[in-house]
Amino acid sequence: MSERLIPLGEIVTTHGLDGWLKLNPFNPDTTLLASLEKIYLEKNGMRSEHELESSKPHQGQLLIKFSGVNGIGEAQKWIGSILCIAETALPPLDTGEYYHYQAVGLEVFDLQGERIGVVKSVQSTAGGALYVVQGSNKEHLIPAVKEIIEKGDFAAGKMFINPPEGLLDL
Repeated sequence: MSERLIPLGEIVTTHGLDGWLKLNPFNPDTTLLASLEKIYLEKNGMRSEHELESSKPHQGQLLIKFSGVNGIGEAQKWIGSILCIAETALPPLDTGEYYHYQAVGLEVFDLQGERIGVVKSVQSTAGGALYVVQGSNKEHLIPAVKEIIEKGDFAAGKMFINPPEGLLDL
């Protein structure tokens, strides 16, 4: 499969005896799984395709059920898997919008042109998403909010930020 897969969360445990699994979504506000049928699981370098039978919210997580997984024994082997979807399954965005995963790998600069580092990952928190930016000698957590993120230039591989005083000193 050559299509790019986008990780949506990690399967952390089983739920009940009928094959349900608990998913920690990387974006707790996502409703994407409610409209998908085909998903992919990645574990230990292996990838497998599955049909999503059902999903529902449960105490800050999602409960998911795959077709053909009908008991706790069958479900247990998927604990630790990363649930992914095909990039083409993502809904289209409006002009100027982007998905957080697209920021990973961008070089980050302040408005004066000083290089801050490279976006290594995105963390979801109760207060919103944070870009984890690896600088030359420290890691920075940059809130992914329009008040700080000035521009993402994906063609050039750059992000420009306007950090409030002291943010880069933390």
